Amino acid sequence: MRNVSDLYALDITSVSFVQACGGPCTEGCVTLARIGDGCWALGDSKRPDLAPLRFSTEELRFAGIDPARFGLGG
Repeated sequence: MRNVSDLYALDITSVSFVQACGGPCTEGCVTLARIGDGCWALGDSKRPDLAPLRFSTEELRFAGIDPARFGLGG
């Protein structure tokens, strides 16, 4: 597993976030972007001013988040 500080050292200025909703997107949705090999940034569409959190693929899997749900390969 990657070191958390390594994840936050990755530049995410040019990544594209994809939104996934569990239902109507009136309450906000989770956004996800691949930021490296096995590295992800997870954001909140209702709080775009907050920096996204960063996770490894393994951490996402433990949290029950599947990048395939976003149309992104794992």
